[in-house]
Amino acid sequence: MKLNRIFCIANMDVGKRHMQGTLASHNFTPSTLLNKTASRFILALLIFSPTAVFAANTWSYHQESDRLTNKTYSFAQSPLPSRGLYDYIRLEIICKENTLQVAIDADSLIASQGRDFGFEYQIDNKPPVALQMTTFKDTKRRGYTEEYAQRIVNDILTGKSIFIRVNTMIRKVLSAEMPLENGAEPIRHVVSDCGLNLSDNAINEPVYTLTEFQQDFDKLPSELQQQVLNKIKIIITETQNALLKDK
Repeated sequence: MKLNRIFCIANMDVGKRHMQGTLASHNFTPSTLLNKTASRFILALLIFSPTAVFAANTWSYHQESDRLTNKTYSFAQSPLPSRGLYDYIRLEIICKENTLQVAIDADSLIASQGRDFGFEYQIDNKPPVALQMTTFKDTKRRGYTEEYAQRIVNDILTGKSIFIRVNTMIRKVLSAEMPLENGAEPIRHVVSDCGLNLSDNAINEPVYTLTEFQQDFDKLPSELQQQVLNKIKIIITETQNALLKDK
């Protein structure tokens, strides 16, 4: 037992001298080690500081080149929603070949390539809007709309947050909420790239969609529904007659 203790003490002493020699050969002093530790601590504070979190929570403007056409296109990209609370989804406002698109980029399966799917969004506490998007032809996890792009952009520019739902082909609903603060500048930049001008009137008076009309129409009593249909018929007839005169 005594021999084992002596052997262990001897090994500990050799190891201590070896460590001291290693530190000396690398010019490591207690102050140097303290400075390095402090530097790492400061770096960690910078990484996890509120400023870094804020930067990750903002919209951003990007320009990229299409791999097939080599043409440059621009897009405004939303921040990712809070992890653990929502699904991994980004919202993008795209200007490609002078066409405005609103797209979503999900980490989960949405639908087969080139297929329609249900999309809903809600700005602040306003009524939700339901519409159709279409997956791109080369992916099942990205979808877009051109028909409702300007309407969505107009709505986005009036709010502070947006909540979205995506109805997938496997009947799973993906959801996410994103802030809209600091989104106006990159989004307007993209809209400007497309040569479009979002006037104040267009923002304050968004387009009345067919989906919204159907929702409002269903809430009316049957008698009022018939009156609305009669008026719509008159408007359509007058419009058709005006088109025939122009020809």
